[in-house]
Amino acid sequence: MSADTLDFDPNALREKYRLERDRRLRPDAIAQYVEPKGDFSRYIDDPYVEPGFSRAPLTDTVDVVVIGGGFGGLMAAARLREAGVRDIRIIEKGGDFGGTWYWNRYPGAQCDVEAYVYLPLLEETGFVPKEKYSYAAEIRAHARRIGETFDLYKDACFQTEISALTWLDDEHRWLVTTQRDDRIKARYVVMSNGPLNRPKLPGIPGIARFKGHSFHTSRWDYAYTGGDSSGGMDKLADKRVAVIGTGATAVQCVPYLGRDAKHLYVFQRTPSSVDVRGNRPTDPDWVETLAPGWQKQRMDNFNILVSGGQQEVDLVSDGWTDIIRSLISKAAFRSGPTLSPDEMARQFELADFNKMNQVRARVDALVDDPKTAEALKPWYRQFCKRPTFNDDYLPTFNRPNVTLVDTDGRGVDRVTETGLVFDGVEYPVDCIIFATGFEVGTAYTRRAGFEVHGRDGLTLSEKWSDGFKTLHGFYSHGFPNCFHMGVTQNALTVNFPHMLDEQARHIVAVIAHADQRQAQTIEPTAEAETRWVETIRASAVQNLQFRIDCTPGYYNGEGAASARVGLFDGQYGPGPVAFYDLVRRWRSDGAMEGLRFS
Repeated sequence: MSADTLDFDPNALREKYRLERDRRLRPDAIAQYVEPKGDFSRYIDDPYVEPGFSRAPLTDTVDVVVIGGGFGGLMAAARLREAGVRDIRIIEKGGDFGGTWYWNRYPGAQCDVEAYVYLPLLEETGFVPKEKYSYAAEIRAHARRIGETFDLYKDACFQTEISALTWLDDEHRWLVTTQRDDRIKARYVVMSNGPLNRPKLPGIPGIARFKGHSFHTSRWDYAYTGGDSSGGMDKLADKRVAVIGTGATAVQCVPYLGRDAKHLYVFQRTPSSVDVRGNRPTDPDWVETLAPGWQKQRMDNFNILVSGGQQEVDLVSDGWTDIIRSLISKAAFRSGPTLSPDEMARQFELADFNKMNQVRARVDALVDDPKTAEALKPWYRQFCKRPTFNDDYLPTFNRPNVTLVDTDGRGVDRVTETGLVFDGVEYPVDCIIFATGFEVGTAYTRRAGFEVHGRDGLTLSEKWSDGFKTLHGFYSHGFPNCFHMGVTQNALTVNFPHMLDEQARHIVAVIAHADQRQAQTIEPTAEAETRWVETIRASAVQNLQFRIDCTPGYYNGEGAASARVGLFDGQYGPGPVAFYDLVRRWRSDGAMEGLRFS
């Protein structure tokens, strides 16, 4: 289809996207953020536990230490329990299970993937979510339900942070030390620290000078705001509040702050893409129709569709599958029965333009003030940033007590003792809330908060100083019996818990294979690791130009020149469906080529 048959000009949109991207580029990229340490360490303190917790140090030996009590750690431990492993210790710095959902208790916090596929182990725990999209309290309760169902609480260590992991070669064990003076030995370590766990703060000049109140959204201060995660923040009735950031978190909490604060200033550098949410209660009649295996079937159906595959029926039918289905169907229709990869990419871009035009039109339909509406429009490709879905965010800007401060892509100029300054105007506020997300693209051990010492004293920081080096993303040469979960050289999915469950199943299968062979250590060969790194680098080229052209964000390392940092760095190009097919075939032949059992 030629450009003159479209109702928009593709060249004009490409130029608009380029201009909007360029004005947001910064030479410091991810270095623009301040690490939460020293004077800023209070931003990562746990506000949800009573101070003064203590316990006696542990000096025992277990089969497996799982680091992290979020869904990844819970699924690894649950699958290990199913496989008959009894001595499992989960080490978690929070006061309970939940991970992301332990920390994120801001008003309106909600999963943006359908709860029936997002909440893991529903069949195993006998639970069905109350709504299509669960709120944080229900998700947090489900994390606790998993812990109780699989008897994971008895050996869990909460409010505990790892100091170091050290491989003891003569004992074939890991020594796990913590800030509570624990010295635990483990045959295996499963690292499920999570890619989004360390809050980041914007490096705005003067940020430490502010004399009002401030906190990060992942450590919400209800003692200051009043209310709870459902709102009712009565203590803000006489407060002027600033929110810095307009990503997925702000999209959810801004409607509550706009309702409860005396005045709300939302400081925006780049607007989010905000599509329809359409939440609804779970239909009890539908629940009665569910047959054993329904969740795995639904998760696979969703994953295939959002990865660009085909299914006879869309079981989830939400904003995510609508986006992909719309893009693919329009691109295929315009391309005809035969198409080259370049032509398919061109038609996919046209379909993307069309979808984002719909998103921008929704802004015009919901926001009354034309200037504010224009500032809230996202000018980038659909998946340059994580799409959001919310029915209340955009209308919040129609409230007389809500002001959007669009910084034209630059960000806030500086912070004073009493407020924030942009373009020569100071906005006096009583409270600053940082909705600025989590560190992505910084050193792995910095985000983990500890060092890993492998064979012959080699550290993981040294090993990965110029990028991840693994086999299939799970293990590294020189670090026996250490498994990684998350986004280390495998394949990212829209539905993180599905990805984590696939990883947990893989890890358990490898450990079971080692037990069958009576092996004491599991470690990839250097040659296999090198081949996988080469595979990743070759396949990552498939979407490299797309990431380079995107507006800056955590997906592409804040627009770093090569875009070889960020959440998508080192991912398997063909996608999650192809990746897990690959590792299943690799396991099924029994040889597990490239992995040494000794």
